[in-house]
Amino acid sequence: AMQLAALAAVISYFWSDIVGVVRGSIAATVRRDWKDRELKLGLAIIIATVPISVAGLLLSKILNQCNSPLRTPMVVGVACIVMAILMGWAELSARHKRSAEKLTLFDALLIGIAQVGALIPGLSRSGSTFTASLGLGFKREDAARVSFLLGIPAIALAGGRELWLLYQANLSAEAWQILGIGLAVSSASAYIAIWGLMRFLHSFSTWPLVIYRAVLGLVLIVGAGMNWIR
Repeated sequence: AMQLAALAAVISYFWSDIVGVVRGSIAATVRRDWKDRELKLGLAIIIATVPISVAGLLLSKILNQCNSPLRTPMVVGVACIVMAILMGWAELSARHKRSAEKLTLFDALLIGIAQVGALIPGLSRSGSTFTASLGLGFKREDAARVSFLLGIPAIALAGGRELWLLYQANLSAEAWQILGIGLAVSSASAYIAIWGLMRFLHSFSTWPLVIYRAVLGLVLIVGAGMNWIR
């Protein structure tokens, strides 16, 4: 139920932004002000969700099977290395000047396409969308904000699917209570992680994240190659 915990943390942290988008979009629609900033952000969130929704449906069989070839340690390791290379490239080449308010619908589409990478473990949803946002020239902290906001529907869909699967498993009342406690603790931890990341990116570059992903990828590749990890 990690997706549910992540969803709760993102919604809690960006609650004021979410409320602003909903209220602003409704008000702008009533006024027929199609250039309203909040309405554009609402549309951007919808547009960014389309690619991963389509890809998820098309690849659902291979993604959900027990021994999926996309979920082996070697694939995850390679994906981590690829993510490290892309994030490093974005850190070096990006302008880091654009603010979240400058987000366009075309930006949202490109970030949404990048979000499809979340279907492969090791790339991660936040990593792929954050890297795409950096590549589009957003400042580091704004790139993270854009990444989280545009990813809310995708996280919600994944979390809803997890909840449905748990419901179908006919868990006992005690199991649901334990799950609830686990979700509360995980959500709090995720909230602190987002809080820390936003403040870290305000003052520092992404190189520690690049190095972490590269090292993790190498460990998984070596471990899988030596049959230490299966």
